[in-house]
Amino acid sequence: MAYGLLLFVVAAGLSLAFGTAGVLNLSHGTLYAIGAYTGAELSDGTWAGLLLGLATGTAVAGTAGILLAVLTTPLVRRGHLAQALLTFGLALIGGNLLIEYFGSDAIPVRIPEALDQSVTLLGHRYPAYRLGFIVMALLLAAFGTWVLTRTRAGAAVRAAADDSQMLATTGRSPGAVHTGVLAAAGALAGAAGVLGAPIIGPGPDTGDTVLMLSLVVVVLGGLRSLWATLFAAIAVGEVQSLGVSLAADWAPYLLFAAMALVLTIRAHRSAVPAAAGHDADAASATDPVARLLRRLGPAREPRADSAQRQQTPKRAESSGQPDPATGSRRTAQVAGLRSKSLPRPVRQVAPGLVLLVALIPLPVLLSPYALSLVGYALALGLLAVSVTVLTGYAGLPTLGQAAPFAVGAYTTALLAGAGWTVGPVQVLASATAAALFALVTAPAVIRARGTTVLMITLAIGELTVVAAGELKSVTGGTEGLIDFPPTQALWGGEPLIDESPAYNYSLVVAACAIALTLFFLRSPAGKLLIGTREAEARMRASGHPVARYLLLAYIGAGALAGIGGSMLTTVQAYISPADVGFEIAAFALLAAVIGGTHSVLGAMFGAGLIVFIRDWLSASWPGHGPFLLGVLFVVTVYLLPRGLAGLRPPIQNRWFRALRGTA
Repeated sequence: MAYGLLLFVVAAGLSLAFGTAGVLNLSHGTLYAIGAYTGAELSDGTWAGLLLGLATGTAVAGTAGILLAVLTTPLVRRGHLAQALLTFGLALIGGNLLIEYFGSDAIPVRIPEALDQSVTLLGHRYPAYRLGFIVMALLLAAFGTWVLTRTRAGAAVRAAADDSQMLATTGRSPGAVHTGVLAAAGALAGAAGVLGAPIIGPGPDTGDTVLMLSLVVVVLGGLRSLWATLFAAIAVGEVQSLGVSLAADWAPYLLFAAMALVLTIRAHRSAVPAAAGHDADAASATDPVARLLRRLGPAREPRADSAQRQQTPKRAESSGQPDPATGSRRTAQVAGLRSKSLPRPVRQVAPGLVLLVALIPLPVLLSPYALSLVGYALALGLLAVSVTVLTGYAGLPTLGQAAPFAVGAYTTALLAGAGWTVGPVQVLASATAAALFALVTAPAVIRARGTTVLMITLAIGELTVVAAGELKSVTGGTEGLIDFPPTQALWGGEPLIDESPAYNYSLVVAACAIALTLFFLRSPAGKLLIGTREAEARMRASGHPVARYLLLAYIGAGALAGIGGSMLTTVQAYISPADVGFEIAAFALLAAVIGGTHSVLGAMFGAGLIVFIRDWLSASWPGHGPFLLGVLFVVTVYLLPRGLAGLRPPIQNRWFRALRGTA
């Protein structure tokens, strides 16, 4: 009960931030950790120390909530994906700073002597502190319900959630309500951290554990009732506490399986999803690079163009009809631009060929360690490309592509252990296994949209990681699989023991997979997928089997992720649950966003940048790799909302404008 009610206090803040302020806060566990570390640091076994820690931890976490409100306000129009990336980056930064200041060891928590004893109740003895916490949490639920339903402040909060414009007409600022809600959510997390430190003590993984369990509570309880959240938290606490004692192997499955089941049922009960197109104007409005290019664009246009526009007859402007002479000139301009550029097929394959030519000589130029990092980046790049296919083309933002990635990785390791060491066999088997996994999980995903997809895929990914850690006889458990025979590039070939041949093998596999992906995306099937994302309602009205398109895309992306997992096992020569967890899924999503969610090669570049920062650049600043990656998350969200693919040269923009003018 105490464990579940602790999760309720944390989940109440998470639910308040998401349901009212509309912020998907993946740094909420870090706010809890701030309170837990602060309370543990100030605890001295006295009531004064407990109250001082409670006040300080609540204030610091509430201040962090205000900072979060300031940082998320510019992202309101960009949806929950940008918020998820930003807050995950802030969680990496905050977690690294906490470990740097407090250390990586668990901190003991001292509570007042009156609470540090047992109490006899109905013939049984219970910890006094936990009984007191239960009473406090129930009073908090009652008080929170009263505030939200019976006070003017609660009415303003509910109005901000339902119709912020209507709230503004009453003279109240929606921005102030937004800030106040996130401050209150942060304060709740901080207070829960201080009071819950004796139950879930502060440690390096405390924030992640609390966040995941709180997400389960929010999903099961919904966003409309604190009492529903309370009952869901108690249920999760019972499963987490009693389940570990009675059925330790099944307890982790039950939580995330219940989360995925509830989200799937809600998605199937909802109406047919509306169009999932992107608001380009809103994105460009918050894109500083786009604004800069827009301002520089007119000044960089050729003078001949401006002179021709000045010579346009005024009668054509006044009549509103296109001038034949102007139209012919524009046609000539487009023809000239086309004649000076390369043929379209060459333009399409040129970036990939340039990248391939740049990667081929690396075995001669780099050290074995650096070469192994490039091979790892190629494997992570295929995972990022699979995220690009789903997020950028199918409109299904995912945090769970590490699941088919794990299936492919473990399939290759198990095949190698059974004596099947030929590379093509391993790749095909891994792709097939990952595709079958995607086929099984597809019914839970392809009906959902938006944030629900993120949460369902997150649950699928967590279930896969739990399975990899629990099935020790198959996956080796948390220690993973190691000491299996190395891969052979072809039948009768030499084992890929050294870094150079393993890299060459990975480069060939990655090039073939990318070529097939580009061929599909640029085919009529890829255009149908884009049409599904941009105008799903019209596609359905036209008789297109949208669900079938999304199913095929989801299966294909799963197979691509499986190939990346197979490459990872070949390059590393081992595989463990740490290589396929939630963090890897978040990195893949960031790589796709860095490159632009419509750019396959951009996703590969983003994966290389992440590996460079995490494994190479952080070597010069040991222990701060998560901090550097968190900064990369934040910078990408603010400066590259459309990724590197959104940075088109001005001449290309003018070419597209000329095309639109002659259409």
